[in-house]
Amino acid sequence: MKAAIFHRPGERLTIETVSIDNPGPREVLIRTAAVGLCHSDLHYIDGLYSVNTPAILGHEAAGVVEKIGADVTGLALGDHVITCLSVFCGHCAYCTTGLPYSCDHQHETRRGAHDAPRLSLGDRPLHHFYDLAGFAEQMLVHEHAVVKIRRDMPLDRAALIGCAVTTGMGAVTNTARIPVGATVAVIGCGGVGLSAINGAAIAGAGRIIAVDIQPGKLDLARAFGATDVVNAREVDPVEAVLAMTSGGVEYSFEALGAKATAEQAWKMLRRSGTATVIGMVPKGQMLEIDPVALLMDRRLQGSNMGSNRFRVDMPRYVDFYMAGRLHLDRMIADRIPLEQVNEGFETLRRGDLARSVITFPQ
Repeated sequence: MKAAIFHRPGERLTIETVSIDNPGPREVLIRTAAVGLCHSDLHYIDGLYSVNTPAILGHEAAGVVEKIGADVTGLALGDHVITCLSVFCGHCAYCTTGLPYSCDHQHETRRGAHDAPRLSLGDRPLHHFYDLAGFAEQMLVHEHAVVKIRRDMPLDRAALIGCAVTTGMGAVTNTARIPVGATVAVIGCGGVGLSAINGAAIAGAGRIIAVDIQPGKLDLARAFGATDVVNAREVDPVEAVLAMTSGGVEYSFEALGAKATAEQAWKMLRRSGTATVIGMVPKGQMLEIDPVALLMDRRLQGSNMGSNRFRVDMPRYVDFYMAGRLHLDRMIADRIPLEQVNEGFETLRRGDLARSVITFPQ
């Protein structure tokens, strides 16, 4: 099959022919229909985070089940599915206490060192990025990386639920659990930020302030449910939000993955407010906060993939889309073939568009 291979940071991905094994016990072979280009992938391409190479990146995917290994339950040939990087074992302390996204036995869902690799490039095994490896015509994954969805859901939009929607909307509804009428600020209006805005609107937030430096993204934010927008290129976003809310928001969400914006999310809180950092701040960077604000009952927290229970959450998000409440159509700015993956990431670096999606012939 064809796949985009990541060899080392700073280099373009290469389109090559790779070998994929047949599914073993509890494994599923999926024909990839669509996979989104996410900033998380870009962090590894740019060397901000490290991964074993050579590797197939890509983790925001949807497709159709082609083959099933032994002992797989709840899936059948032809099922439409979304994959999720929150692969879970199902029996560790986290999985059995309602925190599968924090599973610490994910190694049990992978093949052993003496087993044949799932993916290989010639005689070299390929690293299975996030246990998914979505930038390929097929994916071979553990059954606990997959959820079945209704067949009338368009798969290019379903792919976005695999990361952007689950991460952004989940941070609002699962991690922060905002109440009806809450005041909310979201910094960064890419796919994750727009999903956070959309999630806040669905959850009944009273006021949703979107912050970005791109006017086009701020226009999108309004379409996704923002009641107010702040262009951070023109004004200080903290001062603007404090002035608009007479002292700060109850909940802020950082969806860019930058030290400066994470600190801004903290500064724009009111007393007893909660800031949730969704984005991947580069490894090694430290956040600086005023500890006096802790005495005002402010909270700073992270969110691991939207604190998801994806087998439950993702089908619900599909239903929201089909009911016209989750606005995925406008999130996709460009559909490209696998061969244009590098150009897609250049667009992502510039920050011009919300989401580009690689689509495969079906």
